[in-house]
Amino acid sequence: MFEGHDPYLVALSVVIAILGGYTGFGLAARIRGTPDASHRVLLAGAAFFLAIGIWTMHFVGMLAAPLPPGTTYLVLPTIISFLICALVVGISLFFVSTGEPTLLRVMSSAVLLGVGIVSMHYVGMHGLAGPFAMRHDAGFVALSVLIAIAAAYGGLRAFLARQGGVQLMLSAIAFGIAVSGMHYTAMAGMHLVAPGEGHRHGEGLAASPQILALVVALLCFVIAAGFLLSLVPDGRKKAAADAPLVPEEVAPKAEAIPAPRLRAMPLGGVGQPRPVPAPRLPVEGADGTHFIDAADIRSVRADAHYTKVHDGTRERMCPWSISEAEAQLDPSLFVRVHRSHIVAIPHVSFVRKEGDGAVIELDGPSPHRVPVSRAKIAEVKARLGLNRRHA
Repeated sequence: MFEGHDPYLVALSVVIAILGGYTGFGLAARIRGTPDASHRVLLAGAAFFLAIGIWTMHFVGMLAAPLPPGTTYLVLPTIISFLICALVVGISLFFVSTGEPTLLRVMSSAVLLGVGIVSMHYVGMHGLAGPFAMRHDAGFVALSVLIAIAAAYGGLRAFLARQGGVQLMLSAIAFGIAVSGMHYTAMAGMHLVAPGEGHRHGEGLAASPQILALVVALLCFVIAAGFLLSLVPDGRKKAAADAPLVPEEVAPKAEAIPAPRLRAMPLGGVGQPRPVPAPRLPVEGADGTHFIDAADIRSVRADAHYTKVHDGTRERMCPWSISEAEAQLDPSLFVRVHRSHIVAIPHVSFVRKEGDGAVIELDGPSPHRVPVSRAKIAEVKARLGLNRRHA
């Protein structure tokens, strides 16, 4: 095990991992709250800052280690280690940011991300060049893999929880400590031993520790800048969350698109008010929040904590969950045909049995199809008047 690490650089490496985790997962958490056009930009930014944070933490930790004199860093393995990190981070975030975030999907992404982080570490380690031979203890290698997977799973769960503020910072701290723990666990299992006659570990184009320190310092400034920018509130997201709750009396008179009204009526003589289904659903556009009439809605699809509303032409993000949307839509016109799909029965133009379930097509300029679960086939047939036909 190495002794004599520079404590200041060790502390800096942990801080870098925390800031990178906060910035990356903070950006990734906004993916589900923005229009489709912004998804790629946010996903790329999240992957970039997470990869930069993890990679920079690794090499700050390397600079903190008491390496033998004359040690240099091979350029090609060092670049490859960063590309590995960026690739697995991007794939993992994409995998959990699209579709239903099931346990299997999140676990698969965590394993991929954890193995990618460990691969980045060991590829970077073998980028060391110097008069020594390198050995690794199998037990420490296995432990570092487990720590990396656990860190990846915790980070992805923080992303899916849509946390912000103090909660996101606490998650980032846990993620940064776990990633740093993986690095220093792997370092504890690495041994530089005396080489054979004339042996030198690593050959190729190399950079000195001084050059690496300059690159790392630059990336530290990039991470710090990204962290500060991530603290700027997302006004559009806040407006989307607040829009359904704005009372009619306090809404601005000049508002071009007013918030949906909620009228109250007595419930069974008890005198308690209940909301009447809203005639419109809020959807996000590039310029802010719009409202779509229920008559124009073809389908509603669950997308984690949000939904996608299809108006016959395209899908747009709605800040409501599928349960909230179902509660507001008229049950005589809309039916939940799948745990993740609601359809407008008047707009159904085609139905066909497929496997254990069925598929239906909704009309519009851009017709689209929606799956029907086996448990809902009878209800859909009854709503479409097909029971008499097939009796």
